[in-house]
Amino acid sequence: QVQLVESGGNSVQPGGSLRLSCVVSRFRFDVLTLSWYRQPPGKGREFVADTTASGGTVTYADFAKGRFTISTDTSKSTVYLQMNNLGPEGTGVYYCNGKGDWPYGGDFWGQGTQVTVTS
Repeated sequence: QVQLVESGGNSVQPGGSLRLSCVVSRFRFDVLTLSWYRQPPGKGREFVADTTASGGTVTYADFAKGRFTISTDTSKSTVYLQMNNLGPEGTGVYYCNGKGDWPYGGDFWGQGTQVTVTS
């Protein structure tokens, strides 16, 4: 069974930084498109950023551009999300997602990691 395990969530003050990690196991990392989503309290899940496993193609939500960086380490089957200058709107549960490229298929989610931005 494919596993995606996030870590790195924490409580941080406004203006602070966090780096989230997501380790993928039991699936070929190199055929995945990896994404980060977040779910603010009382709201739906929203897209943050995605990348191919090689890191060659990266996309960001408008709110993430210039402050967040998504990256991968294929040797560790890990995708990261570096978040800088966090504001209170950054509070939420952050989820890692992996979608298998054609012809592999699959749509896999982690359990989420909590980020709280508060003074």
